[in-house]
Amino acid sequence: MSDFLQRFASEFTRIDKNHLHLLAELYSDDVHFTDPLHEVQGLAQLQQYFGELYANVSELHFDYHGFDRVRDGEGYLRWTMSYRHPHLGGGKLIRVDGCSHLHWHDKVYRHRDYFDAGALLYEHVPVLGRAIAWLKRRMG
Repeated sequence: MSDFLQRFASEFTRIDKNHLHLLAELYSDDVHFTDPLHEVQGLAQLQQYFGELYANVSELHFDYHGFDRVRDGEGYLRWTMSYRHPHLGGGKLIRVDGCSHLHWHDKVYRHRDYFDAGALLYEHVPVLGRAIAWLKRRMG
C-alpha cells in the first residue's frame, strides 16, 4: 500500500462545500483533472468544479477500498462514491464504484477518474433513465 495514497484518501474525505480550501493541500496549482463528464486545468478551475458539485448535492462521500501504487509518484485509488441529489433517483442515495489514477510529486498534478457515467447520472434522470433501462434489457 502507498502511504501517499492512504493520506490523500483520508484528506480527500474532509472536503465538502465548506472546506474547498483543502484542495490546495492535495493538488498542485497546475493540476489536470479529468472524469467522464468534465476536464479542468488548474487549481482554481478544480475548486470551482468541486464548488458546483457540492452545491448541487445534499450528501456526498467516498469509501476507499483499494490503494494500489504502480511506481513512485503514480497509483490508483479504488472507491465507492455515495451521493444524494434532490432531482436524481427520487432523492435516494446513489452509489457508484470507480477508481482514480493519480500522479504526484509532493501534491497531485494529474488526477483521472474512471466510473460509469450512466450509473452516476443518466440512469437517474426520469425519462432518460427509463430509456437506458429499456436499452439495457434489450441488449442483455
